[in-house]
Amino acid sequence: MATWITTPAELQARLPLRPTRIGLDTEFIRESTFWPQLALVQMAVADEILLIDPLAPGMADALVPWLTDPSIVKVMHSASEDLVAFKHTCGVLPRPLFDTQIGASLAGIGGGMGYQKLVQEITGVALAKGETRSDWMRRPLSESQLQYAADDVEHLFALHDAISEKLTTQDRLQWLADDAERLLATVEHDEDRWPHLGMRSAQFLDVPAQRRLLRLLRWRDQQARASNRPRSWILDNELAATLARIPPADEAALGRMFEQFPKAPRKLAGAVWQALLTPLDDEADAPQVLQATDSNKKALKKMQEAVAQAGQALGLPDGVLASRKHLESYLESGQWPAALAGWRQPLLEPKLQPLLP
Repeated sequence: MATWITTPAELQARLPLRPTRIGLDTEFIRESTFWPQLALVQMAVADEILLIDPLAPGMADALVPWLTDPSIVKVMHSASEDLVAFKHTCGVLPRPLFDTQIGASLAGIGGGMGYQKLVQEITGVALAKGETRSDWMRRPLSESQLQYAADDVEHLFALHDAISEKLTTQDRLQWLADDAERLLATVEHDEDRWPHLGMRSAQFLDVPAQRRLLRLLRWRDQQARASNRPRSWILDNELAATLARIPPADEAALGRMFEQFPKAPRKLAGAVWQALLTPLDDEADAPQVLQATDSNKKALKKMQEAVAQAGQALGLPDGVLASRKHLESYLESGQWPAALAGWRQPLLEPKLQPLLP
């Protein structure tokens, strides 16, 4: 039976219990905002499930000691979006973190498995999915919403036990700790310095065009944060890439180009024009997106094959050891990517370094 928590005092009263672990999940709304609006926090504490109302005055502050106590392991599943919600609402991140999705990948159970599928895989329990797109800002929440929310944390301890046992046997617990901390650091420093690297279309742009794209994406990010609107509502990727590849001759030409794109930010045309023209102080340091040449394609394919073989030898699902983006970064710069530091580097670098052109 879940307990609905509507006052900070109710949550604070349970803190002296000091459990060694809690299960955590959130429900949030982000369709029309840059920042997620935290609508519900689910917490499993010992045999109790708490459904915490973060909209109640003072509740965000009451969550902080739970999230930051280093003696309490926070068990979560696919936590990245939840971490952003906690950071924005509470100003802190849950540490130490045990992410069961990451753990299942490292244990060889399955890569990128959703919570329902992993619960069924480990416990045999089939969970309902009926409230996935529910309105979590409504009050009161319906009985079906409350049950769905409770289910999202009810089985986290069973997943934690099974995955911990398997990782301990494989001597990979530290792998999970390293990956969880890397995920937390990514959220903690959430401003992407080089957002152009994440756009596939950038591989078809020359260096000047990549720098123009970087300017536009940096500007877009600033606008999205300041206005609390999704990035795509400010400037979508297709238009940003088009402007970077074929920059208009003047602001009037920019306006005419905007007429061809229904979602173009016409009211921000002047700001877009200035962003496109104004060099960034650090753009000369920007890493380039790997160009789609035959030589690069062949080298990248060999690297991907080497990573796949290494993953198979370790019993790891595809994509766990290294993503295409990280391999492209290594191939372009020759510098080992920071995202692949730690336990991955001694496993992969000796295999990949000889493949650099």
